[in-house]
Amino acid sequence: MVRGLTALRQITGEAFGHFNSDDGWAMASHLAISAIMALFPFMIFAVALASFLGAGAYADEVVHLIFETLPEEVAGPIGAEVDKVLKVRRSDILTFGVVGAALFASNGVEALRLSLNRAYRVGEQRSFIRLRVQSLGFVLIATAGFLTLSLLLVVAPVAAELAARHMEWIKPYLGTINMWSYVIAVVVLVAALITMHLWLPGGHRTLTDIMPGIVFTLIGWIAGSSLFAAYLARFNSYASTYAGLASIMIAVVFLYIVSVIFILGAEINAAIMHYRGRRTVAD
Repeated sequence: MVRGLTALRQITGEAFGHFNSDDGWAMASHLAISAIMALFPFMIFAVALASFLGAGAYADEVVHLIFETLPEEVAGPIGAEVDKVLKVRRSDILTFGVVGAALFASNGVEALRLSLNRAYRVGEQRSFIRLRVQSLGFVLIATAGFLTLSLLLVVAPVAAELAARHMEWIKPYLGTINMWSYVIAVVVLVAALITMHLWLPGGHRTLTDIMPGIVFTLIGWIAGSSLFAAYLARFNSYASTYAGLASIMIAVVFLYIVSVIFILGAEINAAIMHYRGRRTVAD
C-alpha cells in the first residue's frame, strides 16, 4: 500500500512537473489553435470527398453525430459554425482548393506530433518529407473512417430492419440507437488515441505503455467537458463579452482544456515508463 502510494506520488509529481517546466501550457495553446485551424479544412475535405463519392448527405449526419457526443453548451456554438462552413456545397474535390484543405488539416497532425514528442521526451530523427507524408496519411485515414461511418449510416438502418423481420426479439433494442452512437464515438476516439500515441511521436512504445495515459485522457475529457458545460450553463459571460466571437472563444477554450488533458496523458505515460525503468535498474 505504502509502496503504491509512493509510486503514485512520484509518477504524478514527475508528470505534472515536466508538463509545467517544458511549457506544457504554451504547447496546449498551440495545439488548441492548430486544432481550430485544422478542423474546418478537414471537414471541408472529408465532406467534399464524401459528396464526390455520393455520400454527402450521410457525411453531414456523421458531423452531427460527432458533435452530439459533446455537451450541448459546448457542441451548440462549435457545431453551428461547422454547419455554416459545410452548407457551402463543393464539387471541387480534385481542385487545388480542397487539396490545400487537406494540407492545412495535416498541420494539426504536426501540432499533435510536436506535443507528444515533448511529452515523451524524444527527439525527432525522421525527415521533414517523411513526417509530412505521414501527416497527410493520418488525414486520409481519418477521412476514410469518416466515410466508413457515413456508409454505416446507410447500411445500419437497412440491416436493422431486416434483422427485426426475422428476429422479433431484437425490436425492443432498436430504440437504443443513441446509445450505439456513443459507443461508436468512443471506439473511434480510443482507436484514434492509440494510433496517435503509438505512431505519431518518435521512439517506440507498446500498447501497455500508452494505456494509462489514454484512460486518463478519456476520463479527463469527460470531466473537463462536463465542468466547462456546467460553467457555460450557469455563469456564461461569453456572449456579452465577445459578442459575435463568442462561439469561437468557446471553441478555443474548450479545445485548450482538451489539449491540456491530452498532453498530460502523454506525460503520465512517460513518467510511468521512467518509473518502470528506474525500478528495473534498481532490481
